[in-house]
Amino acid sequence: MKSSNNQLYLIPPTVLLISFSFAGLAGVESVKIFGYPLILVSVLTIFLIQWIAFIPAYLFQTEKTYDLVGSLTYLVTIYLAFTISKNFDTRSILILSMITIWALRLGSFLFLRVHKTGKDGRFDELKTSFIRFLNAWTLQGMWVTLTLLAALIVLTSERVVEPDLFTLAGGILWLIGFLFESIADHQKSRFKSNPENKDKFIQSGLWSLSRHPNYFGEILLWLGILVIALPVFRGLQWTGLVSPVFVIFLLTKISGIPILEKRGNKKWGGQKDYEAYKKATPLLFPKFIKGK
Repeated sequence: MKSSNNQLYLIPPTVLLISFSFAGLAGVESVKIFGYPLILVSVLTIFLIQWIAFIPAYLFQTEKTYDLVGSLTYLVTIYLAFTISKNFDTRSILILSMITIWALRLGSFLFLRVHKTGKDGRFDELKTSFIRFLNAWTLQGMWVTLTLLAALIVLTSERVVEPDLFTLAGGILWLIGFLFESIADHQKSRFKSNPENKDKFIQSGLWSLSRHPNYFGEILLWLGILVIALPVFRGLQWTGLVSPVFVIFLLTKISGIPILEKRGNKKWGGQKDYEAYKKATPLLFPKFIKGK
């Protein structure tokens, strides 16, 4: 048990090492502030916001601000980078607008959901432990950092590239992904708000095409932002490719699909309709044409 607790204290320095290593590599051509690459300053800001927000959250033993702070961190970071770098080109403005729309929509959705349900079950055990709860906030800092990296490269780069086919293609991908995520979240919220659906699982709308259509949308929109960013990349800035890769890894292997699939199997596993739904519906990538 003592060894396990000691390992928990290794998470913050490990997370910081990973985050600042990627930021340092990606920031080789970043504009400077106080002699330091703006990307590094942006990442420092990301973690400071998490740790400051952690203090009242731990004192009051609440997780209700966790997702909201995550979304606000995206907004603070991109607007800070955009304002300081003064890269007011079309590509930067487009990326800034996309992330703003996404963060406001998802942040408000998650904030209202946790207040409606009263809690987030992921934190039932975490929030009573100082180090485990701190780790959750620190890991959120890495989530924001790595997810934003491609966008931050564009927003802080000394190199400006005029709009091109990558801008158009990425914009289309982002729009499809954003609509998929937004509609899927709305459909599930409406389904769960109906008392007749208590203890039932949703299998209608986009949820008939994929068991996790909201995550499919999330992945697609960040791929779109990467595509828009690609023409700016050169040299070590190609580390920005980590952004959608990290999102995919996080949602498919760590905190997204695995947790929900385990929860679903525990609640409905063995039920004929649920097993049939799982068999007929892809885990992530939508099946638009139903077979006979």
